[in-house]
Amino acid sequence: MAERIGREKVNREEGYLYFIGKDGYVWATPMKHNKSGRKKKVGNEKITKQEGYLYFLGKDGYVYRARMKNA
Repeated sequence: MAERIGREKVNREEGYLYFIGKDGYVWATPMKHNKSGRKKKVGNEKITKQEGYLYFLGKDGYVYRARMKNA
């Protein structure tokens, strides 16, 4: 089960893939069919990552983390 750790809501745009980068910020990168987009940082909240967790942006726009089984 995932737990919500982010306080800032990120508004998603069509044609972008969202991920939490190594720097701890949420990034948006264009999908292959989005030829005009560029990689950009979205949001101002920095997430401090811990080992053994998977971090992702949920459908509601908040950052979640889930414990990995192999860790």
